[in-house]
Amino acid sequence: MQMTSRSILCKAAMILFSIIAVFLTSPCTAAIAGTTVPSSTALPVRFVHSVDARKARPGDPVVAKLLQTVVTPDGFRIPKGTLVTGHVVDARPFRRTNEPYSEPKASVLSIHFDRILNGGLSTPVNLSVRALANSIESYEAAYPHRLDETDGLGTTVLIGGSEFSPLDKAIRDSDGQVIGFNRRNGVFARLIASDDTSSAGNPMCNATDSEQSLAIFSPSACGTYGFDGVSMPRTGRRGSGMFTLESHERSVKLYAGSTALLQETKGH
Repeated sequence: MQMTSRSILCKAAMILFSIIAVFLTSPCTAAIAGTTVPSSTALPVRFVHSVDARKARPGDPVVAKLLQTVVTPDGFRIPKGTLVTGHVVDARPFRRTNEPYSEPKASVLSIHFDRILNGGLSTPVNLSVRALANSIESYEAAYPHRLDETDGLGTTVLIGGSEFSPLDKAIRDSDGQVIGFNRRNGVFARLIASDDTSSAGNPMCNATDSEQSLAIFSPSACGTYGFDGVSMPRTGRRGSGMFTLESHERSVKLYAGSTALLQETKGH
């Protein structure tokens, strides 16, 4: 009788534990699984591996990591270090021809980002490139530098020109106006409408009414930074989700450590 009672209690406890577990985990899982990234949400990322137009092939994976926690307008948080993955769409090296008067064949590197991976969660995305910076520009924007002899603690100059001091958490433009804030989880601001002067024909970068996560980018950052001799004729801002780098001087190579400010284009 004693063993029977224990067995009953044990089974009852297991059933109760299972019910509690389902109650606690199911809503959370459903909420995460049903999450989509709202249109215009900014995702600041750093490329994990180099992508070389001389070696890459269509379908090769491209991996980047979030530079800071991203907070969407609906309050959903995507942690720093979350993977943003995609693939190479097209890769062509720079080639000279032996034909008289013929132009060299330009190098092209096209990439499409497909998903955000966070643990077991895979969220589909369709991302454009608002701004793209090479590894050197990205490194410089991550740390404060002394602008003059009076700047003892240094000033952080973000990609695009905005800056902030450790003594003042406000992000300011060239006129000294506050346009964002440096908080514990990173840099946050509303995006500012800007023209993309790096490549002719690209649509301008639009403003946002909601605050975005920017990491090392200025709210007005738009186009390419530090990519001399390389243009970005396609940014994905019209909704394709694919961006293209092109060079008429050399083979395109996107080095590890380069960064991008991506934006969800769903609904554009």
